[in-house]
Amino acid sequence: MESLLFTPAKIGPIEIKNRVIRASAYEGMCDGHVPTQQLKDYHTAVARGGVGMTSVAYAAVNKSGLSFHRQMWMRPEIIPGLRDLTDSIHEAGAKACIQLGHCGNMSHRRYCGQRPVGASGGFNLYSPTFVHGLRKDEILQTVKDYGNAVRIARDGGFDAVEIHAGHGYLISQFLSPYTNHRRDEFGGPLENRMKFMDMVMEEVMKAAGDDVAVLVKTNTRDGFKGGLEVDDCITVAKRLEQDGAHCLVLSGGFVSRAPMYVMRGAMPISVLTGYMPWRQWWLKLGVNLFGKLMIQDEPFKEAYFFDDAIRFRRELKMPLAFVGGVNSMATINRVLDAGFEFVEMARPLIYDTEFVNKLRDGVCTESGCRHANYCVARIYNLDMQCHENCKLAPRMKREVERNIKKYNK
Repeated sequence: MESLLFTPAKIGPIEIKNRVIRASAYEGMCDGHVPTQQLKDYHTAVARGGVGMTSVAYAAVNKSGLSFHRQMWMRPEIIPGLRDLTDSIHEAGAKACIQLGHCGNMSHRRYCGQRPVGASGGFNLYSPTFVHGLRKDEILQTVKDYGNAVRIARDGGFDAVEIHAGHGYLISQFLSPYTNHRRDEFGGPLENRMKFMDMVMEEVMKAAGDDVAVLVKTNTRDGFKGGLEVDDCITVAKRLEQDGAHCLVLSGGFVSRAPMYVMRGAMPISVLTGYMPWRQWWLKLGVNLFGKLMIQDEPFKEAYFFDDAIRFRRELKMPLAFVGGVNSMATINRVLDAGFEFVEMARPLIYDTEFVNKLRDGVCTESGCRHANYCVARIYNLDMQCHENCKLAPRMKREVERNIKKYNK
């Protein structure tokens, strides 16, 4: 059978030229919380490399939603920069999407300028910091901020937006019993815990109008005991279908609880801490000593969410995008032949922005990326780059070379 990969497909009001979407993986390329030339150059290269649509990540809907100092913050003054970015992506032959979200409790005062907020109050070890639960008036304002962010994206020339409702960020924090301990109408049974998501989606769909596609990234499961399991996540997905979403991106995991469940493979702790500034010596020491306990490895395999995602395909009629370990033509065909409309990938396009064109031209059938995750280790303090482009300190090069040999065996 001929592959569906290079056939066009629609997401809501837009059509993209093929079934490949560059996944919305955080780039760390927005110094000053604005789009930069580096961000433009990267996504233009990905667009030129053959994807149908490339997704810019992660853009905070308001200042309290910032979790990193090189993260985009949606506000009217960045619209010209967004327009410059999307014009370049369009000229390179692809559609442009932007992921919109709020990190909730996974922030710190030095990034968001205030005490971080979440579905509930408490202490977040991930930052580490104390958190206060959103009041009703703050919830209503945050909902409006999602709509305003969509309008800014639209004015900035984006064809689509992706609302982040997974991975333990704010919407996910309301959904999960692990982080939602509220006693009001937003807490308790899942029906109540979905209320914040419903309000956000109502505002987003109004702001999107009839010409901006709305994707939603949602979990297939949280990935740890005490979080959402598959059946509850299917209930959430069905609600998102009712709320009007045009496509769901099926992912999984909780960054503050099970981070490698999201990405799979090992986190190179020494590389992660090697990039941390020395003024954070206490954090460097803590992560070096306890990092392997806090960030546990998860075995990597291609299409690692497939067994869970196929259950969603049976239950939903809407378009679905598969993400997670899409590394070869064989895996792409397996996913598309199973009824998923789109495949998303990030690390193969960090390794080689021309990967999709090479698949099309028969130059290769799989990515050279071996998921050593050095790109992931970098973005917490620098930016997203593959190891081949990293300008590492000499003491770190030996570790990189040793681990690359191990992963390439």
